[in-house]
Amino acid sequence: MDNWRVAVLGDGGVGKTALAVQFTLNSFVETYDPTIEDAYRKQLVVDNRMCFVEVIDTAGQEEYATLRDQWVREGQGFILVYSVTSRSTFNRLEVFRQSMCRVKRGDPAFILVGNKCDKTYEREVSKEEGAAMARRFGCEFIETSAKTTQNVERLFMNLVRALRQPGGSVPTKTKEKRQGKCIIM
Repeated sequence: MDNWRVAVLGDGGVGKTALAVQFTLNSFVETYDPTIEDAYRKQLVVDNRMCFVEVIDTAGQEEYATLRDQWVREGQGFILVYSVTSRSTFNRLEVFRQSMCRVKRGDPAFILVGNKCDKTYEREVSKEEGAAMARRFGCEFIETSAKTTQNVERLFMNLVRALRQPGGSVPTKTKEKRQGKCIIM
C-alpha cells in the first residue's frame, strides 16, 4: 500500500477545509472557520490498488505565509485551490505556485482546482479562465464543489495517479508539450 501526503494550498475562504473534509469524512462544512493547519486521512482504492492519503489542510491567510514552506516541504502532491466566486483568490494563485516550485525545486505534481462551482450565479471566474491558467502552469484543471461533492473524489484519485507515475508526473491527454507535472482535462 502506498502512502501520500497532499497539501491543499490557496487563499482563505476558498474551501480547502471543505474539500478535505468532504473527501475524508463525506461531510460538508457549512461554516467558515479559518484554519492554521489540520490533517485528514483516508484509505482508498485507486486503480485496484490500496493507498493511504493524508491531506494537509493549510492556512491561506498571508500572516501564515512563513509556514507555507514547511507545508510544501512535507507535501508530495499539491492541490492549488481558488473559489470560482472570487476573482482575487484566482489572481493570487501565482503566489502559491511560486512557493511550491521554489521549495520543491522542480516540477511538483499538482492540480489546479476551481472550487464552489455549484454557485453559478455568484461566479466571477469562468471555467475557460481556469483552464487557461492551468495550461500556463502546465497542470491539470478541475472544477469542484465540496458542497455537492462534484469531482471531489475524482480530484484526489487523479492526484494519486499522478503521484504513482515515475517522477510523480501527471500523464497528459493532449499531444502538447508538457510544462509541468499535470494535465488539463
